[in-house]
Amino acid sequence: MTSEPTTGRREAVHEQTVEGFGTVRVLPLDPVADLDLIHGWVTGERARFWGMGGHSREQVLEIYEYLDSLTTHHAYVVQRDGEPVALFQTYEPDADPVGECYDVQPGDFGVHLLIGPAHGGTERGFTGGLLSVLVGYALADPEHRRIVVEPDARNEKAIERMVRAGFVLGPEIDKPEKRARLAFLSRDAVGRRD
Repeated sequence: MTSEPTTGRREAVHEQTVEGFGTVRVLPLDPVADLDLIHGWVTGERARFWGMGGHSREQVLEIYEYLDSLTTHHAYVVQRDGEPVALFQTYEPDADPVGECYDVQPGDFGVHLLIGPAHGGTERGFTGGLLSVLVGYALADPEHRRIVVEPDARNEKAIERMVRAGFVLGPEIDKPEKRARLAFLSRDAVGRRD
């Protein structure tokens, strides 16, 4: 296993340059090549709500190889100006356990976002800037009419961030691994903010 991710050689599924923020690239995750990077991120204390804190490298690899085999779920490494900054996952709610917990609407598109540790300290506006690019990517497909997130209900920081980004809070739901808070961002709501 390499200690350096090889994301630089992969074709981006989305690339966007934002003035004053940088160039964001969304790259398909390679479970083997990116294992050191993602294992460090998903098992760190700051990712406690991700639910993988005690996972070994082999367990993390197994999970992301499984996700890579699905057509309904996808994982990406997000780079800003060539540096990995986040793990982004997308899924079709009706093909995920979350779909059993709420009334899935046509056009619903689920996402998970884990921001990597900041190098050199926190940067004001970073999460908002990154989130705007990822929302744009998620809604680039006209079939996607509403973004669905379901952070751990105890993760007040993530929930507050989603509300600031325009998400509307839904109910709390019980999943096998956590109590989650649903939140939704419709395509129409994004259009009204632009």
